[in-house]
Amino acid sequence: MSVPAPGRSKAAIAFILVTAVLDILAMGIIIPVLPPLIEEFAGSNADAGWINGVFVALWAGMQFVASPVIGSLSDRYGRRPVILLSAAGMSADYVLMAVAPNLWWLALGRIVAGITSSAFTTAFAYMADITPPQSRARAYGLIGAAFSAGFVAGPLLGGVLGEISPRAPFWAAAAMSGVAFLYGWLILPESLPPEKRMNFSWRRANPFGAMRLLRSHPELTGLAAVNFLLHFAHHVFSAVFVLYAAYRYGWGPWQVGVLLALVGLLDMAVQGVMVGPAVRRFGDRATMVFGLFGGAVGITCMGLAPGGLWFTLAMLPNALWGLAMPTLQSLMTRHVSEAEQGQLQGANMSVASVAGVASPLFFGAVYAFTVAEGSPLPFSGTAFLIAALVLLAAAAIGWTVARKADRAERALPRPAE
Repeated sequence: MSVPAPGRSKAAIAFILVTAVLDILAMGIIIPVLPPLIEEFAGSNADAGWINGVFVALWAGMQFVASPVIGSLSDRYGRRPVILLSAAGMSADYVLMAVAPNLWWLALGRIVAGITSSAFTTAFAYMADITPPQSRARAYGLIGAAFSAGFVAGPLLGGVLGEISPRAPFWAAAAMSGVAFLYGWLILPESLPPEKRMNFSWRRANPFGAMRLLRSHPELTGLAAVNFLLHFAHHVFSAVFVLYAAYRYGWGPWQVGVLLALVGLLDMAVQGVMVGPAVRRFGDRATMVFGLFGGAVGITCMGLAPGGLWFTLAMLPNALWGLAMPTLQSLMTRHVSEAEQGQLQGANMSVASVAGVASPLFFGAVYAFTVAEGSPLPFSGTAFLIAALVLLAAAAIGWTVARKADRAERALPRPAE
């Protein structure tokens, strides 16, 4: 398909948002049932804690390897074919997990999912192709809102289907990814014209080569550190939340699905509605730092919540960290060329994947240690408190990077009037 003309940019944005909603809806459906399925195979809640952490780490490890390759392939061959292959691969993977007879099959499914979901970075590159730099924070906020919309319906539907059968959500996820593939095949236009593409190079496509790009500018390096810490803290949810909710509050798939739907609604409101006005009023950097600090406050309240109601209320300040990701992405895209946007997003995903490998292993081990019989630290909310400290560190680094960047910009000579 042809590159979207300026008059078609809104339609192109709509296409990519619908594709993102369908993909993330498929991912969200399995969230309420995957950890209990792991617990069924493992035999205990404590064992399921560290095994689930290992599975999340496997998923992130494959993203670390695959994301730069996929990002560079999208710079060479265009965004559309990469997005389509991802949707088709995810559909096949969910079928594999639906019929998994043991933990080894589930582990294989997590590996395949890590490879195929790496193409989410291409959605951000797609947005960079069709939006000017000053509009990217809002555009990335819309992608975040689309992801959140998928998580509103996904876990809720997964909770309902999980009450019927623990395998039903996987079949539904396969169908959703299949719909995303068909929608993209019929509707999604290409965003990167041939004259702006870059030759594929393994030097850039390997994860360590891709991350060299992040060292090309001091501010880019600092923002990459913020990106790492943000994702490290966020994986406390994928590593322990479902098991923690069942252990501390007695929540089943339905309750977990409802709460995750609430999380999705809050994220959708923050990223889809608040990002644009906040950036116009305060700028990208201040909005990013405020979002990180708000997330730290919210996750602290979660770790200390004495009951399910208080944990749910803590989702309100926690949702503010939705301000951080789109503004962080927007700041980083300003320091690379159009031909390097896919490489940048691949490098960002590699950084996130390193955090995704280390964080679930760490938080899974912390959770297993705190809930084990006879533990010297029998407080199951410890993992959340540690994650809050990580977010505060990210806010401090972000503030420092912002201050240095502002000073550098003020020191530049102003054009003569």
